[in-house]
Amino acid sequence: MPQMMPLNWLFLFMLFMLTLLMFNILNYFQPVPTPLSTMLHMKTTVYMWKW
Repeated sequence: MPQMMPLNWLFLFMLFMLTLLMFNILNYFQPVPTPLSTMLHMKTTVYMWKW
């Protein structure tokens, strides 16, 4: 099997690094659901206990 040229290794390295960087950037800016927003959408039932 022939050896790859150094330029090809550099291109491959840059491709993987850019892919990793883009993946991390896109995941960083995704909105994370907070417990407060999930609590607002839940249906709550209030029980009035009469002792």
